Amino acid sequence: MNRTTSLPGGAKRSPVVATESGSVVGIEQEERFAFLGIPYAAPPIGARRFAPPERPDAWLGVRDACAYGPTAPRPHQDFALIPEPVIPGDDYLNLNVFTPSLGDAQLPVLVWIHGGGFFAGCSASPWFAGTHFARDGVVTVSFNYRLGVDGFALLEDAVDNRGVLDWIAALEWVQENIRAFGGDPANVTIAGQSAGGAACAILLGTPRAQGLFRRAIMMSGSSGFSCTRERNEEFSQNLAARLGVTRTQEGFASVPFERLFEVQFDQGATVGTPNPLAVVALLGMGGLLLQPVPDDALIPTGLREALRGGAGDDADVLIGATESEFEFEFARFASDVDDALLVDGARMLELDASDLERYREANPSMPPATFLGHLVTDRTLRIPALRVAESRASRGRPTYLYDFRWRSRSTELSDLGASHCLDIPFVFDALDAEGVETVAGSHPPQELADIMHRAWVSFVSDGDPGWPAYDLDRRATMIFDGVSRVESDPLQLERTIWPDSV
Repeated sequence: MNRTTSLPGGAKRSPVVATESGSVVGIEQEERFAFLGIPYAAPPIGARRFAPPERPDAWLGVRDACAYGPTAPRPHQDFALIPEPVIPGDDYLNLNVFTPSLGDAQLPVLVWIHGGGFFAGCSASPWFAGTHFARDGVVTVSFNYRLGVDGFALLEDAVDNRGVLDWIAALEWVQENIRAFGGDPANVTIAGQSAGGAACAILLGTPRAQGLFRRAIMMSGSSGFSCTRERNEEFSQNLAARLGVTRTQEGFASVPFERLFEVQFDQGATVGTPNPLAVVALLGMGGLLLQPVPDDALIPTGLREALRGGAGDDADVLIGATESEFEFEFARFASDVDDALLVDGARMLELDASDLERYREANPSMPPATFLGHLVTDRTLRIPALRVAESRASRGRPTYLYDFRWRSRSTELSDLGASHCLDIPFVFDALDAEGVETVAGSHPPQELADIMHRAWVSFVSDGDPGWPAYDLDRRATMIFDGVSRVESDPLQLERTIWPDSV
């Protein structure tokens, strides 16, 4: 299993570490270690493609873990806010470990689940490198999982929610192996952003995942992500019909990936179309159809209700969103969205005219297109996060709410605001990573990165990010901005406008 891998300047090969499947050697640099591309499950190819993940095949000798492994097949995207390399190869159910110590150091563990709408993304982004968490005493794990059709389409003869089973397999690998990398398997925090945040919400409510982690961080993803089983099944059937195959393992396996991605993306994506109401439907009303769905074996029906009723209460939770997640998606419609179309969009979001007027009075200068993006942001991410905090607070469960409001200074991408994904490089203290300047602008504030990164390290370590837990009296919320501060009930208007069901 040896490969010739060039190492970064100043780096050397690490000591060998033994895992349950075999030994690995990684990179040692500046008294920290990185082990990249370690298989946590067997390659999902052939008969394994649409099957539950199986344990990785054991190997003899020492496996080279000095470079990122293959990434999951996914549609080509001309641009994504987060740089996400495509690395070909079958053995893509792999993970990465960043650690400051080897052996039984009993350090806290952060397991990062990447986003990408359940059809894109990977663990090899420079934004997710756990180098600085390791610097500050946190063992960090990131992993790939099956995406799109392979991970989430409902097939007549295959197990459901294969991507979710991959998440669980990665967490089981952590329980079995992380002690050898300096981590404490009893002190694991799962975390993710967007679809990764939704993954954490799903894992909180999944009985089979209980005991695999102690805390959860949901960034811009909560129980607000939802897709009914019926809608996923209908989408999967329509996709099969367009491809001219049966909705079976054999049918989809017969389609080349390039064709599968082409039809999948064309059928499911409306972002990029000149239709603002289609984007409202996609982002605001659960339009992402290839995603986890309830099933009898794994995910309970009514996940949102389950979370608000006590599922996952054994875990501490840190949850929040950015102030203007999706406003940039609507900026290109500035000349198309007038007050009448704004009313139509608000109605789609189940907001009546009087509530819309209250919103408008609080934001009188916001252009209609921007305001439509603001409504979608609140309904999809900010208010669902708040509702999770409220329900957990009503039962006295430790929950910490935040709202990220620092606005991008990018000159290349205008109108981003406090956009989706912008908070990630601050959390990872990775402001110098590839692509950050494009999204954040030049010289984003290191002080804000220091504050956010320190809060995440603290929460992962002992469950306290450094501000009061949310309760129904004070409703303390951390505002991350140029001047970060704790405010009491900063979302009062929004929480009273949107119904409790949001």
